[in-house]
Amino acid sequence: MIRFILVAATVIIFLILSIPVIIFEWLTGKKDRRQRDIQSLAVVQWIFRIILRMAGVSITVKGKENIPSDQAVLYVGNHRSYFDILVGYVTVPDLMGFVAKKEMEKIPLLSTWMKYVNCLFLDRKNLKEGLKTILTGIDQVKRGVSVWIFPEGTRNREESPLDLIPFKEGSLKIAEKSGCPVVPVAITGTAEVFERQFPRMLPSQVTIEFGKPFYTKELEPEFRKFPGAYVENQIKAMLEAELKSQGKISDRA
Repeated sequence: MIRFILVAATVIIFLILSIPVIIFEWLTGKKDRRQRDIQSLAVVQWIFRIILRMAGVSITVKGKENIPSDQAVLYVGNHRSYFDILVGYVTVPDLMGFVAKKEMEKIPLLSTWMKYVNCLFLDRKNLKEGLKTILTGIDQVKRGVSVWIFPEGTRNREESPLDLIPFKEGSLKIAEKSGCPVVPVAITGTAEVFERQFPRMLPSQVTIEFGKPFYTKELEPEFRKFPGAYVENQIKAMLEAELKSQGKISDRA
């Protein structure tokens, strides 16, 4: 419980004290948006590392060499915890923004920082607005900023990390329309930090693995029709291999 209180207090204090920084970044963005993005990401990574340390999270990164260094990508990952976002931001090598639910845009100060680190807000109830978000994501990728999406649509509360919520097929539209590579991402250990014993926070070893990138247009025809299912299977295989290596599951028949 003490960890939860410390983390919550840190977030609130940061948001309040960061108001002058928000103003500075706003002024920077009027002249040079990319410079604002770089500076804002550095600030967010700094506070996220503090929060992760407070929560007792240690991170093992695998497959970082699979991330293309010369272009933006679409990261596609499983979603077990709010801590997935923190882990994602402190491990990716370049500018990136998450696709978040529209409701997050209403939170003062937090939503401003989210915009400064290139988050996109998706209205899941309004198809027209959802299409606008996809178009914005395509433009974002074309200007060199990666996008990270959780195709399950919400945090998965199943007991086993292997029981994924079926990936939404439309979730890879940004990659299909922009032509950028897709990088599968498998995360284990984040639900054990917080969600499994809310409101307590417990130390956890988190593993994030970046899989080999692929282009949707280069998939076999049967996979090209259902790229969501294809990447879901890729991530499930990565999760299964990681859980086996940790001794948490045995070989299946």
